[in-house]
Amino acid sequence: MVTFNYETSFELQGENLLEYWIDTVVSEEGFSIGEINYIFCDDEYLHKLNVEFLQHDTLTDVISFDNTLGKLISGDIYISVERVEDNAKDFEVSFLDELHRVMIHGVLHYMGYKDKSEEEKIKMRNAENKALSEFK
Repeated sequence: MVTFNYETSFELQGENLLEYWIDTVVSEEGFSIGEINYIFCDDEYLHKLNVEFLQHDTLTDVISFDNTLGKLISGDIYISVERVEDNAKDFEVSFLDELHRVMIHGVLHYMGYKDKSEEEKIKMRNAENKALSEFK
């Protein structure tokens, strides 16, 4: 089950379509969804989590807390809508394209994708691009 929660005035359109897309991506990787909670918030909200839980005193677009067990993925994915909006401008992409990338990025982490090394970043970006191409 995928749920969408809001700690800001932002609200997604087409939640059912997004849930179907996420489930498809997860299934194609040989996993299934337990419970994924998306929490959309602002910079201040996510910054507090970043400091408290990760000891990072920086702004970020997404933080995911992984509760995956084997092939059953679960967790909480916090997304700063403000950060996504700024990043979309910086990367010269639409807000929705950047939002969808961040949304699937958290899920890909649950399935074992990492992004610390350059090689890992390339694999993550390729997986993001593949997932995004299936949404359109």
